[in-house]
Amino acid sequence: MQSAQDLKQQLIDVAHDMGFDLCRITRPDAIPQVPERLAAFLEQGFHGQMAWMAERTQWRGNPAALWPEARSIIMLGESYRPEHDPRDILNHPDKGAISVYAQNKDYHDSVKKRLKRLARWLIEHAGGEVKVFVDTAPVSEKPLGQAAGLGWQGKHTNLVSRELGNWFFIGSVFTTLDLPADPPETDHCGSCRACLDACPTEAFPAPYQLDARRCISYLTIEHHGPVDPELRPKLGNRIYGCDDCLATCPWNKFAITAREIKYHARDDLLAPDLVALAQLDDAEFRAKFSGSPIKRIGRDRFVRNVLYALGNSGLPSALDTAKTLMHDPDATVRDAAEWAVQRLNPD
Repeated sequence: MQSAQDLKQQLIDVAHDMGFDLCRITRPDAIPQVPERLAAFLEQGFHGQMAWMAERTQWRGNPAALWPEARSIIMLGESYRPEHDPRDILNHPDKGAISVYAQNKDYHDSVKKRLKRLARWLIEHAGGEVKVFVDTAPVSEKPLGQAAGLGWQGKHTNLVSRELGNWFFIGSVFTTLDLPADPPETDHCGSCRACLDACPTEAFPAPYQLDARRCISYLTIEHHGPVDPELRPKLGNRIYGCDDCLATCPWNKFAITAREIKYHARDDLLAPDLVALAQLDDAEFRAKFSGSPIKRIGRDRFVRNVLYALGNSGLPSALDTAKTLMHDPDATVRDAAEWAVQRLNPD
């Protein structure tokens, strides 16, 4: 009869063959500190408009409550490290900066397919029941990742791995099987504060704390309506997400380039022309970003972001495009266009 340890090793080997770079195991009760930390985060309003974070907190804070029958949680990590430095685009104000993870296909689909394949393999070889999660469920993936030994939550609140840096996606397989757990990872940030100092909007009120209301990723993706005028100049040419705190982490020197071709940047999203993006109508936007995570924010919010970037570009050639969008049907787009025109033509 196969031992639990042998099954675990076989599971790790299969996970690697399927495309995962990390595979560790933890218990549903391994993150007792999360409810208190989550409550403090919400009390300070750091979640901004993300009302879903305040919902089902009993599940988010306690995986055992999400699925009481679960005995083990298999945590997986998959590298999406880029082949280029994502900060280079910031020196080209006529181009749009898109976060590395969104420069091709939506990672949720790719990771979830692998998780389901791994879960099916586990059922076929060991029985039990499984549930798979990747980012969209009320699961505290980063604390669970640290508890399983994938990495530790760095000062920028993202997971950092000694093997992959911080360029990796996280997924989980909950199972009723009792598998040997791995030790948690310890913090290796030391006195480094590179990620904190790199933030353009000073979104970290303290190490290990993030105020999403000032985070460019939140502002360009989750935030509805106009962005605070004080923060708009600090967005630069970032039109979907921000990689500054990730890109500066010294642990990235150990990272491996993404094996999955779907995570490699599309040529047209590496340095897209801002004026051309601003002129997209709804149908053109949907066609261009089909299969991309960018599609979910919709044309209006995306063009809002592009207009802020145009306003920061200093390009006289962008003025006519911004003026045209002052008559857009969407009020937030009109507001962004007016701001861009004022910035491009202050007289």
